[in-house]
Amino acid sequence: MGKNMHSIILAPSAIRPSRSIRMFSFEKINNQVLNRIECPGTEKHYRVTLPNGLPENIPDVLKDGENRYSIMIETYLPLADRIKNFQVYEDDVWVVTFPKCGTTWTQEMVWLLNNNLNYDYARKHSLEERFPFLELTGALTLIGGDSVTEVEQLARPRHIKSHLTAMLLPDQIWTVKPRIIYVSRNPKDAATSFYHHYRNIVGYDGPREHFFDAFLGNNLIYAPFGDHVKDYWKLKDQENVLFITFEQMKTNLRKVVMQVATFLGKTFTDQEVDVLEEHLSVDSMRANKSCNMDALVEWAKRVNYSEERRQNDANEFRFIRNGKIGTYKIDMSEDYIERFNEFEKILTENIGCNFHF
Repeated sequence: MGKNMHSIILAPSAIRPSRSIRMFSFEKINNQVLNRIECPGTEKHYRVTLPNGLPENIPDVLKDGENRYSIMIETYLPLADRIKNFQVYEDDVWVVTFPKCGTTWTQEMVWLLNNNLNYDYARKHSLEERFPFLELTGALTLIGGDSVTEVEQLARPRHIKSHLTAMLLPDQIWTVKPRIIYVSRNPKDAATSFYHHYRNIVGYDGPREHFFDAFLGNNLIYAPFGDHVKDYWKLKDQENVLFITFEQMKTNLRKVVMQVATFLGKTFTDQEVDVLEEHLSVDSMRANKSCNMDALVEWAKRVNYSEERRQNDANEFRFIRNGKIGTYKIDMSEDYIERFNEFEKILTENIGCNFHF
């Protein structure tokens, strides 16, 4: 990382003694950078590791001797073993992303393609019902419920959303081999969109610069961003894994739709793809009540917002914000753009690929 980032890298001295729950090790994190961005929706962060670094049956391409970890919050801890032992079926379809990398957009596309463009059913059932978030109750501190059981009880074929690193996915993923579609996004836009998510869903009221420091220093839930992307990139040649990017979808949505349809074993006419492209446009998605998660936004306002924020904030936030490339230019100073450029350079050099940044 660049010279300005050394002070924000997670240091061993910032970690409290670990405690283990069977297969996992959880180390409570306490450092200034993370403490500045903890808020009602995400608090009490832990570094999560496995004793041998990776699940036993994970593809050899990931067995590279690297020590892996993921940052999660305390409500994830009781879910860790449940997810590790989660029953996986061959006809499951997973969409996995680092947060705010085009997840909702991809979920709607994938569900419709895999359900023969059943728009009528999609309109009547929310995306949360059709394509639930596996570890939701372990990713928002006050959300409550049991998201793992909800996914377990889905009718097959199940469509499952997750932000988990490859290391934390169910063990059976690697033996049963359901279809996995991973979506990446350039770090500057991902960080900017995540900042707005933190502000409007998680209840963060601090400066955006503190949030960007946490992103660059791997002090956010699901971090490290680079390792998250890298492992799925390494898996891209597995026959059950498709790696796409937000930028590819923005540049040529039709091409990505056809690519995903082929991956799912589906065929559609040009006219059907025309209709799907229009359905997946940003304006259409923002107006689509089954996708824009208004209930989650209203829940966040009631539960995670400070009293002052509830009284004074007139921000008309929508979960599907603007779906553009380059919006970081509005929120980032030149100094932070330079720091993120260095972050991206190191990321792409280490991975050896071009993510259409």
